[in-house]
Amino acid sequence: MKIIICGAGQVGWQIARHLSGERNDVTIIDNNGELVRRATESLDVQGVEGFASHPDVLDRAGARDADLIIAATFSDEVNMVTCQVAHSVFRVPRKIARLRSSAYLDAIYSDLYRTDHLPIDVVISPEREVAQAALSRLRAPQTFEAEDFLDGRVRLLGLALDQDSPALNTPLRQLSDLFSSLRAIVVGVRREGRLFAPEANDQLFAGDQIYVFTDRDDVVRTLEIFGKETTRPERVVIIGGGNVGLAVARELEKSRNRVRTKIIESNRERAEISADVLERTIVLHGDGLSSELLEEAAVAKADAVLTLTHDDKVNILAAVRAKLAGAKLVVSLVNDPTLVPLMGPLDIDAYINPRSTTVSTILRHVRHGRVRDIYSIGDAEAEVIEAQILPTSSMSGRTIRDIDLPEGALIGMVMKDDRIIKPNPDTRIEEGDIVCIFALTADVPEVERLLQVAIDFF
Repeated sequence: MKIIICGAGQVGWQIARHLSGERNDVTIIDNNGELVRRATESLDVQGVEGFASHPDVLDRAGARDADLIIAATFSDEVNMVTCQVAHSVFRVPRKIARLRSSAYLDAIYSDLYRTDHLPIDVVISPEREVAQAALSRLRAPQTFEAEDFLDGRVRLLGLALDQDSPALNTPLRQLSDLFSSLRAIVVGVRREGRLFAPEANDQLFAGDQIYVFTDRDDVVRTLEIFGKETTRPERVVIIGGGNVGLAVARELEKSRNRVRTKIIESNRERAEISADVLERTIVLHGDGLSSELLEEAAVAKADAVLTLTHDDKVNILAAVRAKLAGAKLVVSLVNDPTLVPLMGPLDIDAYINPRSTTVSTILRHVRHGRVRDIYSIGDAEAEVIEAQILPTSSMSGRTIRDIDLPEGALIGMVMKDDRIIKPNPDTRIEEGDIVCIFALTADVPEVERLLQVAIDFF
């Protein structure tokens, strides 16, 4: 598959990293020559320096025979014009654009992206994706990560294990025997900074961060087994009233569970806009780092504090102050992945990485055919792949123990017809089954080969 990626920033680079590793022909465009050189030197991609919206630049990138173009530059307008040129001049069949401004995303203007207007097949909004990620954390406040699979019937939970977790120092095989009716399986463990796929005899220890697949109906029981309370937040404070904070507050106002929400916003104009739009949310104008303002917002009584400004450092410092003031849960928006290791030592419960959420969303739309979903974990450390088993797959008709999965991959959950199954070594994978596979990034190409979906079904 020939793919052109416009924008060699963090998102563009990560998408190129994923797709070039799957034997796709990838070309990356950026007007910053240094970013292009970095991409071509570290990835198996071609690079073109120039403005992505210029027809001659797209021509040099091979747009005449491209199958897909992903416009992920920092400019919404450049992304839109790039898709228009790709369609009108080069007839590129599929076009994906990242758009940040909420003005372009209002539902009343959805006709704008029709083929006879602006021919964009998929519009990705980082702000909306981040807002949804923040809401997912609130729905499962005991987790540092949460994502739904198999039509919402299975959830992947990221859990940090404390000293009082009942599951410590017990082999995973024994846990399965003790809770045989529990449809949950540990597929990933991060220990001392290293992520790995555990084996049946591995034990869990305090300080581990684990990734668990669980049936939606068993989420509460799964959390209890790993020592997590199952309370829902009733008081939420949002620091940052920009597009993300405002979107989260709007959704909380729609929630069936009454949530008392307050927003702290430093920009007066933005605070006034939020106050006009929201009905039940209290909007406070001021500095989210101010101890006096945090006290006025009753952070000490808050069940959750979300720090969602555009500044990583402000988000981290505000989260630390909120936690010291007594907030039960703090979640920070962090763009810079090098700051993520600070989350634990600073007692920040969870973080949201916009790059990771955007990359995951784009990959879902890139992989057609029998790959139904993709979720990127951590700093591109691993992927969760949801895919349907094809008759040509070497997995079809074999038990899991007989499937030659790479060391860094595990089958988490299986859907047969309409049944969700927690797999064991004797589970037979059959044509038409839908599987959720956790795979370390280095092992994704081998998993794709086993599924036989990387090229044939784009």
